[in-house]
Amino acid sequence: MNRLAGVTSPYLLQHADNPVDWWPWSPEAFEEARRRDVPVLLSVGYSACHWCHVMARESFEDEVTARVLNSHFVAVKVDREERPDVDAVYMEAVQAATGQGGWPMTVFLTPDAEPFYFGTYFPPEPRHGMPSFRQVLEGVRQAWAERRDEVTDVAARIVRDLAGREIDYGGTGAPGPAELGQALLGLTREYDAARGGFGGAPKFPPSMVVEFLLRHHARTGAEGALQMARDTCERMARGGLYDQLGGGFARYSVDRDWVVPHFEKMLYDNALLCRVYAHLWRSTGSAHARRVALDTADFMVRELRTAEGGFASALDADSDDGTGRHVEGAYYVWTPEQLRAVLGDEDARLAAAHFGVTAEGTFEHGASVLQLPQQEGVFDAERIASVRERMLAARAERPRPGRDDKVVAAWNGLAVAALAETGAYFERPDLVDAAVAAADLLVRVHLDEHGRLVRTSRDGRAGANAGVLEDYADVAEGFLALASVTGEGVWLDFAGLLLDHVLTRFIDGTGALHDTAADAERLIRRPQDPTDNATPSGWTAAAGALLSYAAHTGSEPHRTAAERALGVVTALGPRVPRFIGWGLAVAEALLDGPREVAVVGPGPADAAARGLHRTALLGTAPGAVVAAGVEGAGEFPLLAGRPLVGGRAAAYVCRGFTCDAPTTDPERLRDTLTAPEA
Repeated sequence: MNRLAGVTSPYLLQHADNPVDWWPWSPEAFEEARRRDVPVLLSVGYSACHWCHVMARESFEDEVTARVLNSHFVAVKVDREERPDVDAVYMEAVQAATGQGGWPMTVFLTPDAEPFYFGTYFPPEPRHGMPSFRQVLEGVRQAWAERRDEVTDVAARIVRDLAGREIDYGGTGAPGPAELGQALLGLTREYDAARGGFGGAPKFPPSMVVEFLLRHHARTGAEGALQMARDTCERMARGGLYDQLGGGFARYSVDRDWVVPHFEKMLYDNALLCRVYAHLWRSTGSAHARRVALDTADFMVRELRTAEGGFASALDADSDDGTGRHVEGAYYVWTPEQLRAVLGDEDARLAAAHFGVTAEGTFEHGASVLQLPQQEGVFDAERIASVRERMLAARAERPRPGRDDKVVAAWNGLAVAALAETGAYFERPDLVDAAVAAADLLVRVHLDEHGRLVRTSRDGRAGANAGVLEDYADVAEGFLALASVTGEGVWLDFAGLLLDHVLTRFIDGTGALHDTAADAERLIRRPQDPTDNATPSGWTAAAGALLSYAAHTGSEPHRTAAERALGVVTALGPRVPRFIGWGLAVAEALLDGPREVAVVGPGPADAAARGLHRTALLGTAPGAVVAAGVEGAGEFPLLAGRPLVGGRAAAYVCRGFTCDAPTTDPERLRDTLTAPEA
């Protein structure tokens, strides 16, 4: 009996009709394994995962394989996006045992949830030195039946090894200028000057590292940091990683040149990159950065927004190629023949030259991923706009990639921050409204009466899984950005509610943070990972939100917790800066103050107050917090005791317990919030 019908995860629902007797992760599944005295097969993936779909078609939809599984195992299917804690614990074991990891993740467990055999994708037949999945099942079955003591000894040793990996960086002081300078030097060594980005293939968008580089430049004036940020963003947005027709970024590039992406589009990548390009425009005035930020924001609202106002998790990499086969990238790639069919010969030649479509192709089967290669000459902007419009209309007729429409709290928090700021910078109130709607959904559906978050929802219905640290931190980050943009103090209050949970349920006595709450479900290990990978870690995201909240409110416990949490950046920043980018960005904010800006006006419609508010939001001082409101309003602590100046709107800027004289002049305010350190 397959037990996945009725769950909220679209990934699990994709397996609800499998002949495998799947269980969701639950105590009952492990009770069943104990009752039958069989091992547990744990299969972890997510809905936009290409090789997860492949293994599902080859093995989990196969009747013979399913009979073997059902007879000798209890099969448990987990959506890593709904249960990042389960994924993290067993991925750590996989990586420790094999030196690598990935999805689908295939782990065999004892009925006590202790892992003893690991892998990722297994083919249906032996291939490239890999055993077939059925061979693996038979090998594990035999080991369980004939060498049980050996299996349980291995499992116990793995659990002991994992238990010894506790991280305690809470006692280390927060990083200073020397550590951040060392991190910059480390990034410079790994920088790909010819192509932008860091390291080799596959190449992931380094959004959090770019945020650090922009903040470092703002604080110190270091031109090298700005150059790396600017060139990386330019190369990513001109390559195939970026959707040149519809906006938005794919997950990563399989090559060093940003040409061929892995085509899935994730909400978290696009939220982080939308914000980065908006910040790049704020620092440089780049028209290209402005276009990419807005097009990415529009992509999120157009393609990922749900009926309830939240944002869906992802678009699949695969789609129907028109013949009934699901093929990676089919929705996005073009051949010269397809261009001619849509545009006619003359405009097809123009499109091929403009977008880098070649006869040989840059992808598979003679198809090309659209790019904007640097080239001589000037293209007719009106003709290009017409070409793009017709290509986009033709593409819309193709079978669309599937959408994982569950709403993940953390990723929606990132989207709220990005849309709020992008809308404010570029005077797009519709984007701010979209941010408010998503934040409202998080409050209505994900937040209970005690201020506790659930991780996911779908169709307006809350999921069953508790929020983890990144949910509390990223949602608080989104609420803090929304408070600064809208001048509505209720979002600051909600952020404080979430961060109180961080202080009481996620931080231990040393100041170190854990990914799950102290009262969460007990796994074989309490997960704890401070490194920033595809998204900010819960650890560094919490440090950033705690620091901003402390700047808004003057709360010493929140600031102390942020400073202690940043001890991990002192330890990791100089050694592995690529994997602690958000932590480095938060450390830049700490070194800068962060600055506290209060804008008071005589009324909500006052033009001068609105001008000062916008100027404050456009300041590049790292991590600056902005409170705006009417004189005497009690919504923001920063507004208390801040009168008008001569009856006119005024801005107050404080930094490190020292305040400048209030100003009514936007130019003076701009200078105060943009000048690097002397």
